[in-house]
Amino acid sequence: MKIRVVTPIVTKDFVTPEAAEEYAAAVGLEHEVSVVAIDRGPASIESEYDEALAAPDVIAKICEAEKDGVDAVVINCFGDPGMKPGREAVAIPVVGSGEASMHLAAGLGHKFSVVTVLENVLPMLYNECKLYGLEGKTASVRSVDIPVLDLHVLDQEKLAKALVSESIKAIEEDGAHVIVLGCTGMTGLSEAVREGLAEQGYDIPVVDPLIAALKTARILVEMDLTHSKRTFPYPPEKEIVGYDIPRPLPVG
Repeated sequence: MKIRVVTPIVTKDFVTPEAAEEYAAAVGLEHEVSVVAIDRGPASIESEYDEALAAPDVIAKICEAEKDGVDAVVINCFGDPGMKPGREAVAIPVVGSGEASMHLAAGLGHKFSVVTVLENVLPMLYNECKLYGLEGKTASVRSVDIPVLDLHVLDQEKLAKALVSESIKAIEEDGAHVIVLGCTGMTGLSEAVREGLAEQGYDIPVVDPLIAALKTARILVEMDLTHSKRTFPYPPEKEIVGYDIPRPLPVG
């Protein structure tokens, strides 16, 4: 099985051989996981504006993955930029980290809270919850007030403590029964946050969005499932000016 992780930012620090090895370990070392970043777009995703600028090259990378014989694509961002149009363009599964993790969380408890990076992201993620039909399962969206590009340079123990602190507020004030880490830059911290919450008497699940997306992609490939073309039909052929995006592969 081949899975391509598309990181929808131009910051190359998030695309390393070590990252690919970490993701492969999550999926299963017998499978091949490759990681790419976009060539044109923002340095990080922290707004609808950033998502819109990232989407064209995300779509291009998804099309390239299918042409390369990849079995599934995972979008390495909680906002899932380019996910829906990417699904229209290809036949292989395209899994968004936000969608996969929140749907998983919805099945693990009464309501979940997302703990993300910056306060200005909150409206975008509330809208995402509505889009995915999860408004009734969402207790809250909270932030730790740390920009995406600072996540990897901060002391990871201090970052985990900040996530635990905000998660406790989500539990005590908002009624959260499950916590979802609201940025894939927080990958690897779910266990530390879960343990930190357990120390405070809260035995609840903490969902890592990228790992949830990787495992979802693996399950879809193993079950020979992909997204419905009645929901995500191939786009009609027409002239498109200014975007270097490969045409979808022929049907059949």
